[in-house]
Amino acid sequence: MEMFPMRSNLLLSLLATLAACSAKDSAPPPAPPSRPPEQVSTRDVTYQAGGTTLKGLMAFPARRSSLRPAVIIVHEWWGHNEHARAQARRLAQSGYIGFALDMYGDGKTTTHPESAQAFVARAMSDPAGMQARFEAALAVLKADVHVDTNRIAAIGYCFGGMVVLDLARSGADLDAVASFHGAIPPPAPVASGQVRARVLILTGGADPMVPAAQVDTFAAALRRAGATVEVVTYPGAMHSFTNPRADSVGMKGLKYDAQVDAQSWSKLLELLGEVFKRGG
Repeated sequence: MEMFPMRSNLLLSLLATLAACSAKDSAPPPAPPSRPPEQVSTRDVTYQAGGTTLKGLMAFPARRSSLRPAVIIVHEWWGHNEHARAQARRLAQSGYIGFALDMYGDGKTTTHPESAQAFVARAMSDPAGMQARFEAALAVLKADVHVDTNRIAAIGYCFGGMVVLDLARSGADLDAVASFHGAIPPPAPVASGQVRARVLILTGGADPMVPAAQVDTFAAALRRAGATVEVVTYPGAMHSFTNPRADSVGMKGLKYDAQVDAQSWSKLLELLGEVFKRGG
């Protein structure tokens, strides 16, 4: 599959969007589960792609009597930070195996927008490298003896949301993808039947960084190609609605919303329950 078709002007446009993306590292509070949360164990994973060392985190339900579905988490533009790692643990609490990948290499992170913008520009200038790093994370999951390799999904936040949406559009062999306040990939052709994954787009109705028209156009293109796409728009929610520190950067358009954070996470769990309903 071919991912991330980019042109320089579209890259600049996307970087402008990401320049207003989410706040510094923080762990969002878990949404109330439908059953008691499972105990969680984690392990750091060092792996390789194209000669680059990558550092991720895998989180498991401590009780692993059977194969479990797995979810890859693609981080924000800050890199492989605590926010992404928290999502892996959050998924494990709900009975899934979560793997927070590393899209930049060496597990590097930043809290400075200028550095984050440079990280994103470098990553997106090498579409083949981005694809290789995602596929390396997928290989890590599939090699684990606790993972049901027939049940894998991917989620992403902001920059990571764009990544997983583009994966879905390009025909990645995933059961589902979900984007939380994610940037929308630039236009690209979508062949009929090309999209295999169920697609969930969780977006803020007052998000100035992700215009509703872009979301609608992207979703419509996927639907014309036969994809199953659900868009959930949260009225009044701004960019970074899942990040408790979004308000602290003093940037217009960013605001954490605890209610929407919980609602959007519940929506994800609903989707995963549907696509992973067999076995478990």
